[in-house]
Amino acid sequence: MTATLAVAGVAIGQAPRPDPALTKAIAATTRTPANVARDRYRHPAETLAFFGVKPTDTVVELIPGSGWYTEILAPYLATRGTYYAAGGMAKGLNAVKTLQTTNPAVYGKVKLAAFPAAAGEPSVPAGSADVVLTFRNIHNLRFSGVDRTQAAFAEMFRMLKPGGTLGIVEHRLPEARDAAAEEKSGYMKVSSVVGFARKAGFEVAGMSEVNANPKDTADYPDGVWTLPPSYALKDVDRAKYAAIGESDRMTIRFVKPKR
Repeated sequence: MTATLAVAGVAIGQAPRPDPALTKAIAATTRTPANVARDRYRHPAETLAFFGVKPTDTVVELIPGSGWYTEILAPYLATRGTYYAAGGMAKGLNAVKTLQTTNPAVYGKVKLAAFPAAAGEPSVPAGSADVVLTFRNIHNLRFSGVDRTQAAFAEMFRMLKPGGTLGIVEHRLPEARDAAAEEKSGYMKVSSVVGFARKAGFEVAGMSEVNANPKDTADYPDGVWTLPPSYALKDVDRAKYAAIGESDRMTIRFVKPKR
C-alpha cells in the first residue's frame, strides 16, 4: 500500500455502499455457480461501487473474456443503462455471444463492439460512455512482442464523456521489481498503469485496496497463472497456491477531465 500511495500521490479510498440494484444483480440466479464462488476474491459489489457505476450509466467493459462481469453488468444495466462488451470480434467476444444465445432475456440488450476497432467494425461512439472498465487485462496489451498499451488507453479516453470514469483492476507487481517482468508474468506495476493513463490524458481519482492479497508474492516461474483459478502447474503444490488464493490486485479509478 505504501508503494501505491507514493507512486500515485492519492489516498486509498473506501467504496460507498453498493446500491440495491447492484446487490440484486450480484445475487441473480442466472450467474454461473463457479463464478459466484470467486466473489470472495473479486469483490464485485465493492469494486463496482468504488468505480461509481450506476444503473443509468453507459458502461463499456473491455475484453470481457469468459463474461464473469458480464453476468453482473448486463442485468444491472438492462433496464435504464447501456452495456457494451468490447473485444476481438473474431473470437474475443464468443463467451458473451454464447450468453446472448442461451439467455436472450437477460443478455439480449448487450451491445457488442470491436476493441480495437478496425475499419468497418462496430465501435463504441466517441464521448458516449460514462464508465469504461477492464479487469485484469492491461498486461495482455504488453504481450506478443508489440506493446499496444498506450494506444489502448487512448482509445479508452476517446470512448468516455468528459468527466467519465475509467476503472482498472490489474495484477500488481511490486514497484521494486524489474519492469521487464510486466511482459511475461501477467503482473503490472501501479506506476506503469498510472503512467500509461496519465499520458493518455487521464487523472487519478482514487485507489482502493479491496482486491489486495498480501499472500501473493508475484514471483512465480509461471507467472500469475500459477495461482487459482488457472493453476498452471496443475497438481504441483496445488494446496500451497490454493491457500494463497487469487492474485494481489490494484484497483484504480481514473477520470477524463471535463475541460
